[in-house]
Amino acid sequence: MDKVEIYTDGSCLCNPGPGGWAAILVCRGRELVLSGGEAETTNNRMELQGAIAAFGALKRPCRITFCSDSKYVTEGLSKNWARSWRMRGWRKSDNKPALNVELWEKLLDLTEPHEIEYKWIKGHAGHPYNERCDELARAEAGKYQKEDK
Repeated sequence: MDKVEIYTDGSCLCNPGPGGWAAILVCRGRELVLSGGEAETTNNRMELQGAIAAFGALKRPCRITFCSDSKYVTEGLSKNWARSWRMRGWRKSDNKPALNVELWEKLLDLTEPHEIEYKWIKGHAGHPYNERCDELARAEAGKYQKEDK
C-alpha cells in the first residue's frame, strides 16, 4: 500500500458566499495539487469538497495521513459522527437533521477502502501545506467574488 499524506482546506468569503477548496496529496516525494470553488456555498461545504477531491484522486487503497484545520471534517470522520448520522437516517444525536448529507455520503464512500490516520492542524499557524491549501482555497473563492459597483 502506498503511503499518502493529504492536506485540505476550504474557504468561504462571507458565509454563505463565494467559496473555494484545495487539496495537496504527497506520495513518494511527489505532489498533486487540486483546487476548485463555487459561487454560492458555505465554509463547511468547501472543507468537505477538498476532502472529497483528495480521496477521489486515489486509484487504489492507501495508508493515509489526512490533515485538515477543519474539526468538522476531521472529527466527523475520526469520531465516526458521519457514520452514525448515516445509520440514523442522517439524523444527529439530538435528532436534528445532519447538514451536507450528499457530501458526507460521498466522502464516506471514498474513504472506505483506505487505512486513515486523522490529524487536526491548527489553521493559520504556519504549517506549510496548510498555508498553501489556504492560499489556494482563497484564490478559488476570489474567482467567484462579485465586484461591487
